[in-house]
Amino acid sequence: MSMSPASVQAQYERAAGDPLRVLIVGAGIAGIAAAQLLRRAGWHPVLIERGRNERPPGYMLALMPMVDRLIEDLGVRDRYVDESVEMGRYAFRSHTGRALRTDSMAGILDRFGDYRGISRARLLGTLSADECDVAFETTVTALDEHDESVTVTVSTQGVNRTCDFDLVIVADGIRSATRELISGSGPIDVVDTDWAGWVVWTDADADTDLGEEIWGAGFFLGTYPVKGEIGVFLGGPADDLVSGPRAFSDRVRARLTTVAPRVDRALRAVAAEPDPYYWPLNDGRAARWTTARTVLLGDAAAGFLPTAGIGAGMAMESAWVLARMLQHAPAVGLAEILGRYEAAQRPRVEAAQGNSRQLARYMFHRSRMLAVIRETAMRMLSVEVVLKPIRRLLQSPPDPDRIAAGEQMGARQPSIP
Repeated sequence: MSMSPASVQAQYERAAGDPLRVLIVGAGIAGIAAAQLLRRAGWHPVLIERGRNERPPGYMLALMPMVDRLIEDLGVRDRYVDESVEMGRYAFRSHTGRALRTDSMAGILDRFGDYRGISRARLLGTLSADECDVAFETTVTALDEHDESVTVTVSTQGVNRTCDFDLVIVADGIRSATRELISGSGPIDVVDTDWAGWVVWTDADADTDLGEEIWGAGFFLGTYPVKGEIGVFLGGPADDLVSGPRAFSDRVRARLTTVAPRVDRALRAVAAEPDPYYWPLNDGRAARWTTARTVLLGDAAAGFLPTAGIGAGMAMESAWVLARMLQHAPAVGLAEILGRYEAAQRPRVEAAQGNSRQLARYMFHRSRMLAVIRETAMRMLSVEVVLKPIRRLLQSPPDPDRIAAGEQMGARQPSIP
């Protein structure tokens, strides 16, 4: 990974001659993507991160083709392909573990671009491949927006510094603290499924292109290939998880009449992991994305449930659109660019987020009867049908230059049939 510690002061001094002095809060997927795209354009945004300079493995991601243009513009296509695996097939098992169907992803997404599995750690390393300066252990403690600038106070290990920026990009996650400092940011619409789960890792098998899920009665088990291993997510009602991963894994195993080899290894991995990554299954939707000099990006604007596997992809698309549009700001005006960005991109993101919310209603149930009914439907409905709303988004990609010129409107929100 190519993240390099760099103080706020050092980064700020380099930004002095930029068309806009930009602060990016949060060195996650969206924040790094936006920073690196602006740096490729010759700008010097200041990037800060509240965490330390360390990256735990985190979780696995399936990235759809809306990320491809960002990957190309960053010049990291070869590294992206090397650090990920092709997701070519998707399989469903019944709530008892019996194989129901396996669908090919070829023909569904291929004409739009790549569909690849990657760990979050490897993705961050790919996005920051060209050296990425970050001020670690740094947070925003005050934000005061004026007509001509935003006065921001940042704290690095208890030492405060106040700087003026032209724009603040808030990308510090679904529970963003910086978002709360923006005047008039509005309420956050939250969907809490009351489910959660653990992420662990197990060895790769021969099916390196196969993602597989069990939509159980009172549990969910997903296995997703990334480079060299398989990411495992085992979840259920949060109240049922208090007994711990080993006990819950044993309970799930007892409910299965068919335990395939990958399922067996996944359950063993959950039971054996002493400190698995815990993932609460809730999301968030900000009522407003922009002011005249601030913009929410990624999970700070719309944090996704992982049910459709599209949240990271939409965050990356948004970072790409925003970074490209900002290059028009000196000519068009910053407030106008931000307004056009929100008007065009927010409907796309909320459409995808809405699909994730709808899938959660189908996936997270305790009832065996509902599980049987759902499986009857799944025998007739291929993954192509489920992905139809996402295909609509891929068929009408955003054009940042046209959006900046006021020529492209936002996408109408599709829904799952």
